[in-house]
Amino acid sequence: MQRIGFVVSEGFQMMALAAQAVFEYSNRVAGKAVYEMRVLSENGGPVLSSLGVTLQTERLSARAFDTLIVVGTEDALPQATPGLLKFIRRGLKVSRRVTSICTGAFFLAEAGLLDGRRATTHWYYAREMQRRFPKVKMEEDRIFIVDGPIWTSAGATAGLDLALALVEKDLGVEVAQSVAKKLVMHHRRAGGQSQHSELLALSAKSDRIQNALSFAEKNLGSSLSVDKLAEAANLSPRQFSRAFQAETGQSPAKAVEKLRVEAARLMIERSIHPLEVVARETGFVDRRRMREAFLRSLGQPPQIIRRNARAAGPTPTKVSPAP
Repeated sequence: MQRIGFVVSEGFQMMALAAQAVFEYSNRVAGKAVYEMRVLSENGGPVLSSLGVTLQTERLSARAFDTLIVVGTEDALPQATPGLLKFIRRGLKVSRRVTSICTGAFFLAEAGLLDGRRATTHWYYAREMQRRFPKVKMEEDRIFIVDGPIWTSAGATAGLDLALALVEKDLGVEVAQSVAKKLVMHHRRAGGQSQHSELLALSAKSDRIQNALSFAEKNLGSSLSVDKLAEAANLSPRQFSRAFQAETGQSPAKAVEKLRVEAARLMIERSIHPLEVVARETGFVDRRRMREAFLRSLGQPPQIIRRNARAAGPTPTKVSPAP
């Protein structure tokens, strides 16, 4: 049986403990007790969450755990005690995996576990973490990252994706998919997937501009001229360009490029399609133009995105391109 230790501190995020459900349902799907979970704190006993709910915990001890999951706190700048830091450092030596959810990564960084490693945390605190711990290779726009035995994830809900990835690593993709289905999760987001949605980030205020963006998202593989987008918005090209810039703060061409980059990245992460196919299906025409767009938007070429996605989990399958 694999012991999972959830490590909490005063003001911990209750939502992060939802990841326990992934292991609970994994036991049900597997038909046996694969995982045993414990909630730990430095001194044991009742620990107050950010919601004001008190949770009973076990005291940190020399007991070995297969996987440690360090939970973040509501405090934007969590400070670990010497006892907690010692426990986390020991965990790297005796546990198969040490992971964090949300700002739990600050504890790992303070313990020195993230020095020289790729890591992520909630996007809102990523810059602060990079400032405090410059040795960390921060990737602020990732759902979760795997670097050897260290796994870090973004905001609290990303803990569900991380937990599913742990289960997939242990028990296989079929068990993980079954657990996701039982938890009514559409799918496990890939580790390299963005914490943001470009469509939401554009924040169109009017129905007409939103209709144009929806049209663009559904037709990325075709030529998306201003005339076509204006037609979808039922506006003249001139009116459309002016309204689009006013509502989104950018030109239609720039917005379309960002939507294409997002679609291409998801396709790269979730499939084994050659990059030429990805470029064609998402409207970039060729690999060169797609690479240039990736460098502008993400600062990384498509090859690095694919490599990071594969490092975070099993090899993707050859799925059909989005219509």
